[in-house]
Amino acid sequence: MELQINDKTYQITSDAETPLLWVIRDELGMTGTKYGCGLAQCGACSVMVDGEVLRSCVMPVGAMAGRKVTTIEAVTADPVGQKVVDAWVRHQVPQCGYCQSGQVMAATALLKQVAQPSDEQIAAAMVNLCRCGTYNAIKAAMHDLSGATGATGAPAAAAAATSPAAPVGTDGVNRAAVAAAAVVGVGAVAAIQWSKTQKAKAGKEQA
Repeated sequence: MELQINDKTYQITSDAETPLLWVIRDELGMTGTKYGCGLAQCGACSVMVDGEVLRSCVMPVGAMAGRKVTTIEAVTADPVGQKVVDAWVRHQVPQCGYCQSGQVMAATALLKQVAQPSDEQIAAAMVNLCRCGTYNAIKAAMHDLSGATGATGAPAAAAAATSPAAPVGTDGVNRAAVAAAAVVGVGAVAAIQWSKTQKAKAGKEQA
């Protein structure tokens, strides 16, 4: 099948069920996108698909036909992505750096949709996990990009999980929490299904 990545067309040989992450890394050699949890929870594998952020570790590559995938390797070709990278450097965000490609992709996707996001929108969008705890620096960079003041504060991921200002519907349902739970559920199911498929294939090869 053909895959559109970073404005180039690639002919790939991986099975349609193979997670997009492994096609990007193993077949195409673009290793900027990282493997983290494998369950669509940590966000290290984030890429943009048609301008929206997506967890590539659980997304079958077959679902990418006809869609435009952008990885960290090409993020600076986008004017918004370049501004995010500049802000990340200006605020010295990365520490070990492992999660930062996913963080940059999440920030770029948000700013492409909302040029001046509110604190609540930043907290809801910037939910990728960072084992170094760079949340305050990320929040400062996002405030810088959005033109807001008060650049420091609680970690964005923590705020997304606990803030009373998180989006709540008229029925009292926290939409962000429901969406996050749905993503986790879909990710877990996809990972289990893919794992079963790989084990089945391995069994056939041994038989």
